[in-house]
Amino acid sequence: MNQRAEDITEETSVDVSTVPALMSPLGYGLLAFWMLIVTILSVFCNSLVIAVMLKNRQLFLPTNILIMGLAVSDLLMTLCGSAVGTVTNYYGQFFMGRELCVFQGFAVNYFGLVSLCTLTLMAYERYYIICKSMGAFKITLRRNAKGLLLVWFYCLFWATGPLIGWGSYGPEGVQTSCSLAWQERTWASYSFLLPYWFFCFLLPTWLIIYCYYHILTSIKRLNQSVESQGGKSRQKEDKHAMCMVAAMIGSFFFCWLPYALVSMLVILVPDMSISPALASMPAHLAKTSPAYNPVIFFLAKKKFRDMALEIISCGCYRPAFPISSSSEEVEIVESGSKQLSPNTIQPEPALTN
Repeated sequence: MNQRAEDITEETSVDVSTVPALMSPLGYGLLAFWMLIVTILSVFCNSLVIAVMLKNRQLFLPTNILIMGLAVSDLLMTLCGSAVGTVTNYYGQFFMGRELCVFQGFAVNYFGLVSLCTLTLMAYERYYIICKSMGAFKITLRRNAKGLLLVWFYCLFWATGPLIGWGSYGPEGVQTSCSLAWQERTWASYSFLLPYWFFCFLLPTWLIIYCYYHILTSIKRLNQSVESQGGKSRQKEDKHAMCMVAAMIGSFFFCWLPYALVSMLVILVPDMSISPALASMPAHLAKTSPAYNPVIFFLAKKKFRDMALEIISCGCYRPAFPISSSSEEVEIVESGSKQLSPNTIQPEPALTN
């Protein structure tokens, strides 16, 4: 399999008819159909998220700008990943040449990292909103825009390393897609892949788990404090928001964790033999990750569904609620956690006649 990958990477074009297939035509056809469904769903849903944000400018709130960035990175990853995979699996080979193979590996790697780091930034922001004093850390649109810009530059650093010889990109699995050359046995490759795995997967994963663990414990403690003072807690709202975020994080890890584990096993256990068909499954599963986040938005937020339906129906469908410019009414992702700051816990006022 390694020799096959080297042959494809060294050539600028590949004659599909002369390269032996690693799967049956049925297997390639199923992969192509799977990638086609993922492409249609992801392009439609992420484009709809972006359209809703652009049409309703009042949605440009600090938290929602991260959602916008996540939708953009997911859409670009789909166009470079599963869309290309649909065509290459249909032909049973990555026939587009070495340059496009390297470009696809770079693009999928880059935009996938951006999505993960954006989720990490969202977790870090919520951690400070809920667990820290609001006086020293104010969430603003400019601050989150700068955070997104930092994420894109951070991921660009790791994605461009293989382009300049620190690691490399090449075909993977059944040779219908390209990614980092995890199987390469050189010191340059090891010096890149090991810190890459730590700083681009293990560290963000740990930060997300750490932040949301403390968020959950803080929400529980603050709600208990509010109730003890005679106030009304926001357990239902916060539970709803946390379930949506947990679904986003869980879907991302469901898609990327098998790929990360298999890649690390390939590095640490050089003699381990993995069939091309089995090795390609985590890679193709990872390419489905951009389709899930917008679906979660639709399921979690009725207001967002109504805004999206209004666009889909070209204005024929009118939402049953007035779309206000108030940030408290149009916040899509999280509407109640800011009010659970230790500085804002107040008893519920008594009702008056």
